[in-house]
Amino acid sequence: MPKLKTKRAAAKRFRKTANGFKRGQSHRRHILTKKPKKRKRQLRREMQVHKTDVNRVKQLLPYA
Repeated sequence: MPKLKTKRAAAKRFRKTANGFKRGQSHRRHILTKKPKKRKRQLRREMQVHKTDVNRVKQLLPYA
C-alpha cells in the first residue's frame, strides 16, 4: 500500500497534543489598533479542535 500524503495546509494549522489537536485563534493578523487589550490577550490562546472536527483533522494528518 502506498504512503499517504499529509495535507500541508492542515499541518501548518493544527498540532497534535496528548488530548487531541490544537489550533490557533483567528482575528490576530491585522487591524489590531481598534481591538481592546483584553480581546487581543484572549486571542493569544490556542484552542482545542472541536470534537466534531477531530475525525476530519485526522484524515488530513494521517501520521499525527
